[in-house]
Amino acid sequence: MRWRKKGVCFGAFILFLLGFSTTIAEPALIAITQEAANIASDAGFIRNDEESLKQYALGLRISVALSVGLSILIGVLRILKGWPLYILIIIGYILVMVMTIFAPEEIIGIAYDSGGVTTSTVTVPLVTALGVGLASVIRGRDPLVDGFGLIAFASLLPMIFVMAYGMIIF
Repeated sequence: MRWRKKGVCFGAFILFLLGFSTTIAEPALIAITQEAANIASDAGFIRNDEESLKQYALGLRISVALSVGLSILIGVLRILKGWPLYILIIIGYILVMVMTIFAPEEIIGIAYDSGGVTTSTVTVPLVTALGVGLASVIRGRDPLVDGFGLIAFASLLPMIFVMAYGMIIF
């Protein structure tokens, strides 16, 4: 029993690492976080020196990468447990709408863009393959719905995490 628990924890760690590493390396995310740092600097929210710009951009990248890693874990758990996709998506978007009301105005556009940026060239092929492959081997799962359900989470959670990051930083 102990080995099984360790195997599950190790598998969860690998799934999280897959989501985190593909996102942190995403070229579109690197570009948007650098631009966001410049905008935050121009608006006077952070200092206009190279170190502050790098720290802010890195904080955004890590925030988005952590959210995608977590979204992969939730998505795989959803596939394994058979939870309905639409319920989690509806709850997520309600949370996004509520957070939009309270988040600093300057971070909202970046948060929404980060959701789209995570569905780009590096992340989508790997995450889709994981979802489709897992759903294909589990009886009663639809590879199309479940495979692309992981992508839905990978674009939803970054919006939540970046708005939370903005609330903490600003």
